[in-house]
Amino acid sequence: MALRVEPSGGSCGARVTGVDLSQSLDADTVAAIRAAWLAHHVLAFPDQAIGDDDLERFTLAFGGFGEDPFFAPIAGRKHIAAIRREADEQSPLFAENWHADWSFQARPPAGTCLMAVDIPPMGGDTLFANQHLAWETMPADRKEQLADLIAVHSARLPYAPDGTYGARDKGRSMDIRPSEAALATQTHPLVPAHPETGRRGLYSTLGYIVGIEGMADEAAFGLLMDLQKWQGDERFVFAQRWEPGMLVMWDNRSVLHRATGGYEGYRRELHRTTIAAAPGPVWRGC
Repeated sequence: MALRVEPSGGSCGARVTGVDLSQSLDADTVAAIRAAWLAHHVLAFPDQAIGDDDLERFTLAFGGFGEDPFFAPIAGRKHIAAIRREADEQSPLFAENWHADWSFQARPPAGTCLMAVDIPPMGGDTLFANQHLAWETMPADRKEQLADLIAVHSARLPYAPDGTYGARDKGRSMDIRPSEAALATQTHPLVPAHPETGRRGLYSTLGYIVGIEGMADEAAFGLLMDLQKWQGDERFVFAQRWEPGMLVMWDNRSVLHRATGGYEGYRRELHRTTIAAAPGPVWRGC
């Protein structure tokens, strides 16, 4: 089979066929997939007959396993979490706000992989927002204001004991583990250069970003609120429709993502791994 990459025609995303992810990938195939990943940010591999062993092997082809601090792994695995919602679940939708996975870490994951396990017949798209495009189309005066800012990241809003997924979160089927460790903070440039391509883009957003170095909280919150509206503008957004047997990988350094609903009365489950940041600087030039 010959690897084929079909761009979505939108702000990001491509469909990759001609590869069997139930088999080990040779170096040339890994290189071709990595090139497509860097170019299109989000890759969907349809019609794959794969399981957890294959998901782990695929993840390791692109780097080590990332650290997932607030999810319990599925039984028998150390690095796979279940993103799950039961058909009768009434808790608020998980991850429905824009975010970049684990941006509060010192070395956030380079990417994330999601493997379809149980896909409802409607709804449940994952939305992606291309943050290179969001930066590159921003007016020059606004870019000048933001270019050198340092963002303060933290997991406290979602994962602290009193956070969104803390003690008050009831009736959720996902195994989320809130912790005092979520109170820690970490800084990253607001507009870093991608470590592999050198292309600049906005990184993460309000939620995991809790402040701006050297800026009063009220001013930082206002700036981040305005910026989040820009980051999620429909011009930058691509909707990934899920199919049974699909694996999706995305570049956590260049896109935001969020979940959507619309599948009430149906069960949905995906298995998730993260791809660790490569050795060396997290961002180009840092």
